[in-house]
Amino acid sequence: MFDLKNLIEAAGYLGLFGIVFAESGLFIGFFLPGDSLLFTAGFLASQNYLNIVWLIVIIFTAAVIGDNVGYYFGQYSGPKIFKKPESLFFKPEYLHKAQAFYEQHGGKTIILARFMPFVRTFAPIVAGAGRMDHKKFVFYNIVGGAIWTLSMLLGGYFLGKVVPNADKYVLPIVAAIIVASVAPSVIALIKSRMKNKNSVGNS
Repeated sequence: MFDLKNLIEAAGYLGLFGIVFAESGLFIGFFLPGDSLLFTAGFLASQNYLNIVWLIVIIFTAAVIGDNVGYYFGQYSGPKIFKKPESLFFKPEYLHKAQAFYEQHGGKTIILARFMPFVRTFAPIVAGAGRMDHKKFVFYNIVGGAIWTLSMLLGGYFLGKVVPNADKYVLPIVAAIIVASVAPSVIALIKSRMKNKNSVGNS
């Protein structure tokens, strides 16, 4: 919590905009702590370090614009993006996970992915590469961005306002958010590997 607190205080509103923008639609953003960062920012707003209204406006705007940039990048790059080699800022496995998630859930992926690290960054890129209707994408993007922004920021904000000595609970809650966010991707990876092993065993 204290690392996030220092990061938020050092970054300020502009820095938070940049972090959320990068995580929402740029390859370099897949490792950024979106959920826990927003929750902590909301808590700090309850302690008068930040303004909650400005936070909501800035984070929502960054999330929506970031996803749109990711969509257009995927649309421009098309299938070529799936052949891009692994690098420090690009992990092909996350792109393929996002593609599988998108194929399973369709447009709802843009909403659900907001709460899943890695998938969150690559889902709009996959939607663009798959030529998802842009109007449909924008609708899901706005809805998902609003739900994600409000739930994370207001969750931290009301914790700080309602619960006495709330700072004692922030670290466990942030840890729980991280675990809950990563769990679906880990479970999907385990299932995928088990499925591959069974396929090899049966062949």
